[in-house]
Amino acid sequence: MKHNLHKKITLPILAIVVFLSTTAFKNDFFEIAKQIEIFTTLYKEINMNYVDDTNPADLMDTAIKSMLDDLDPYTQFYNEQDVQAARINNAGDYTGVGANVLTLKDKLVIVEPYKNYAADKAGLKAGDQIIKVDNVTVADFKDDAANLLQGAAGSSVNITFLRQGEQKTTTITRESVDIHAVPHYSMVDDKTGYIVLRKFTDKASSETLAAMRALKNQGADKLILDLRGNLGGLLREAIAIVNFYVPQNQLVVTTKSKVKKYNKTYYTQKPPEDTDIPLVVLIDGKSASASEIVSGALQDLDRAVIVGSQSFGKGLVQRPKQLIYGTQMKVTISRYYTPSGRCIQALDYWNRDENGKATRVKREDANIFKTKNGRTVFDGGGVQPDEEIGLSKHSAITKAILSEHLIFDFATNYLYNNSISDLKAFKLQDSDFKDFKSFLESENFDFETKTEQAVMDAFEVAKDEFIDEEINSEYNALLGSLNLYKSKAIDDNKAQLMSLITDQIIKHFFYSEGLYEYYITNNPEIKTATEILNNPTTYRNYLR
Repeated sequence: MKHNLHKKITLPILAIVVFLSTTAFKNDFFEIAKQIEIFTTLYKEINMNYVDDTNPADLMDTAIKSMLDDLDPYTQFYNEQDVQAARINNAGDYTGVGANVLTLKDKLVIVEPYKNYAADKAGLKAGDQIIKVDNVTVADFKDDAANLLQGAAGSSVNITFLRQGEQKTTTITRESVDIHAVPHYSMVDDKTGYIVLRKFTDKASSETLAAMRALKNQGADKLILDLRGNLGGLLREAIAIVNFYVPQNQLVVTTKSKVKKYNKTYYTQKPPEDTDIPLVVLIDGKSASASEIVSGALQDLDRAVIVGSQSFGKGLVQRPKQLIYGTQMKVTISRYYTPSGRCIQALDYWNRDENGKATRVKREDANIFKTKNGRTVFDGGGVQPDEEIGLSKHSAITKAILSEHLIFDFATNYLYNNSISDLKAFKLQDSDFKDFKSFLESENFDFETKTEQAVMDAFEVAKDEFIDEEINSEYNALLGSLNLYKSKAIDDNKAQLMSLITDQIIKHFFYSEGLYEYYITNNPEIKTATEILNNPTTYRNYLR
């Protein structure tokens, strides 16, 4: 009797659950169809009836991007040209002029011509501003003008550019460009190898392994892996690199999603290369995604000492989805978690502040996790290094100067007014810093602090309440104090700014290859890493 009663109660409940879930699905489907119909009708009416001519493609592009902007910066739409650029980014090779190019509104700026490639052989230098490609003026080109530089190997392109205000022309013969995931490896001392991993392309693990074996053949029994500035790339390559240093079948990363099929655990697949070699990993604020998987996993497993500054904090996983007409979208499908269980996503895009900006997880709100040996680590803010280097964590004023490319522009001017005879002995003087401050002034650099903005906002409120005249003198005095602070802030950050200026000048003169060579004897992070590795007791203490 009880059994039958149980069945009688259970069956209606199941029926209700199925009905509700089916109804919810139908409601969602109806809502989606309804909104698409509304948008289609609006789109048609705008294109047919708006007072001026409209460009349907531009309207749709704006609509799509505005919609995605409400999600996170990694969920993106790709047109056909973007799809090709993404393929190049992951593969590490393409056909073009062989240069890192910054696209601005009215020009293309050569950030770095790759040594001995087409742009370099044609005489282009860092800082050159391309204003015309063949007969196309960059300022008039609506799409990404950098696409104009790509083309078949062996084809030629005529470039018009500005150098120090003077217009010049050159012809570049395009060629296949192979961008190495590992652009540099060398010995720091008799026993310490140094590997730079710039990107997690499909060659990242094979190039890292080849570099490690070559260094061990040269006598390296300790390693420094440099992931600074590495924005990430392919997940499988990150897992493969962790696999070099930890045993087979070790958990590296877990992804969690609302879609069940995207919930996955990733383990090391092969026997390791070397589980004993002492290892230091360098990170900074631009180490993101796959870089954080590697550094976070090695930290959680107590397999490496992490040195530098807090990483970017990208704990979101994307997957490409094929659309129609050769387009794609990249959509955030899950979050990833390191072996200890922490998610290192730093920004919350789903709970924004009153200005619509993503909020950052506060340290006091972070959750505590434990490494394999019981060390404390935190979630919610990137990978925190075991040994933090102050110079590598950019201050607010340094970020503002970098965002306006002023260090790059100063280095460009330095290139044409100075020479460097000895790379390793190169050192800027106090007079150079004075010149830099004068350069900032000439460029009308004005750093607005949050405090300054708050004071000005408060004064606007005072105007509305008709009390601005009463507090005008105090307001001006406070702004004066803030201006003195800003001037002092540049001096307070002299060491950091001088380091960044030095790095950029060396890249202008000697390319990235020269900068890595300079780092071996001059970079504070590498010096710290070497000291840790050269003291076995210190190294072990970090991991206890």
